[in-house]
Amino acid sequence: MAAKTPAIAAAERAGIPFTLHEYELDPNADAFGLEAAEKLGFDPARVFKTLVVSLDGALAFALVPAHAHLDLGRLGKRARLADKQQAERTTGSVAGGISPIAPRKPLPVHLDASALDHDTVVVNGGRRGLQIELAPADLVALTNAKVAPIAALR
Repeated sequence: MAAKTPAIAAAERAGIPFTLHEYELDPNADAFGLEAAEKLGFDPARVFKTLVVSLDGALAFALVPAHAHLDLGRLGKRARLADKQQAERTTGSVAGGISPIAPRKPLPVHLDASALDHDTVVVNGGRRGLQIELAPADLVALTNAKVAPIAALR
C-alpha cells in the first residue's frame, strides 16, 4: 500500500471513491504520463498528465491526456509552460510526482474537456510511480477545476 500523500488524504476526507495504482519507474523516462499509461495498461486518453503553466505570470495546473499536448493558446495569449524548478518549488513535489490534488500551494486547475468522456480518469497521486483513479466529476470537485478543451492531439 502506498504511503499516504496529500492527494490521497484529500480524497479520503472528501469521501470520494478512488483506486491507487503503483508502478516501477523507468529512471530514463521523460514522458511520465505515457509511462504510467503503458506500465499500468491504461488507454493514454484516460491518463492525464499534470503540467504547471504560467498564465500572465500566475501559475496554474493544466491537465491533458498523456497522448496529447497542451494547446497553450487555449489558455491565453501569454500562457507558457512554467519553469521546472519554479513548478517543483511551488507545488512541493518533483517533476513526475506533481499532483493537482492538494498541492502544497493550491493553484487553479484547467482540465481538458475530454476527461468527461470517461467513467474514470487517472492523475498523479502525489509522487512518482503513484497514480490515483477517480471519476472526472470527483476530480473537478476536489480541485475546483475549470473544464474546457485545452488539449490537441500530437
